Amino acid sequence: MRGGPEETKQFFSYVDIEDRIAGDHPLRAIRALVEEVLEGLSATFSKLYSHTGRPSIPPEHLLKASLLQAFFTVRSERQLMEQINYNILFRWFVGLSLDDRVWDASVFSKNRERLMQADVGCAFMSRLLNLPQVKGLLSSEHFSVDGTLIDAWASMKSFVPKDGSGEPPSQGRNGERNFRSEKRSNATHASTTDPDAQLFRKGNGQSSRLCFMGHALMENRNGLIVDCELTKASGTAEREAALTMIRRSRKTRNRKVRRSRVTLGADKGFDVQDFVLALKGQQVTPHIAINARAYSTGTVRKTAVDGRTTRHTGYDLSQRCRKRIEESFGWIKTIGGAAKLKLRGLAKAKGFFTFQMIAYNLIRIPKLLEPAA
Repeated sequence: MRGGPEETKQFFSYVDIEDRIAGDHPLRAIRALVEEVLEGLSATFSKLYSHTGRPSIPPEHLLKASLLQAFFTVRSERQLMEQINYNILFRWFVGLSLDDRVWDASVFSKNRERLMQADVGCAFMSRLLNLPQVKGLLSSEHFSVDGTLIDAWASMKSFVPKDGSGEPPSQGRNGERNFRSEKRSNATHASTTDPDAQLFRKGNGQSSRLCFMGHALMENRNGLIVDCELTKASGTAEREAALTMIRRSRKTRNRKVRRSRVTLGADKGFDVQDFVLALKGQQVTPHIAINARAYSTGTVRKTAVDGRTTRHTGYDLSQRCRKRIEESFGWIKTIGGAAKLKLRGLAKAKGFFTFQMIAYNLIRIPKLLEPAA
């Protein structure tokens, strides 16, 4: 007997929201990790808010919703609020009941901005990586580092001379502007949309664009990101950020520097003598790819990495492992939506980039814990 499409409206539901989520759903393991991390950050959250006034959106809800936005490639906060409103899975992960009212998108963005600018992302990542079940997945001796360009939320038309000269765009909503025969550089020009964005190109033959530079430090055992940074794009930003991150990774909880020697794998862009000497001064063995390009004169560039490093088997292992760091950059750009920022300013962009890396780790950690379970 064929059933009829009877549309009955029920005012009450007697099924718990917990029972509607499959027991083996991947978000269950992720949610357990997130809850454990947020419990340890409660004291940090209390310092960011006043003891008087109207209650804000709970910071725990803000961070969980931000992770959902990365997991499911939700392109905007307005669309995120729409999906939380009707998606039971999203409501369950954030911690809302079926009857709880969803926040306004503008209020959500404003409240989250406070957390992004307070380095909560760094505290979140530190707590996550120091969980007892996660700590055993990490290597404390072998690391890799690399950087990638993150397009800024600014167009090339906004890159104008700082002194106010230059030809203005033509009339209209999207007026044209002629850049022909105009020399543009970060020293003389700046973006009116995002002054922190820099004009930069990754290499010869590639187009210049307004962007930031994201950096990541990966441990080589399971390819998890242990530290990240976002800076203004420049020719030395990758090496400067690498030194900062490796210095932070070698500090213990009581701020003392570990004396044990570690290795750092990197591509040939890090084959610079000053950088290699700085690593050796921090008890770091530079497993850096050799940049032996030939100049137009026929001479071969002298590398800063000597044979005492390259002769060991560990050097070849580091060179193979370091390429896995590109997986994190690929994930945050294709899934996380970080190929082009939707925020302006270095501080906001840094907070967003950090949470994308946290989301990448949270996707991978439960899968790595499964064999040990």
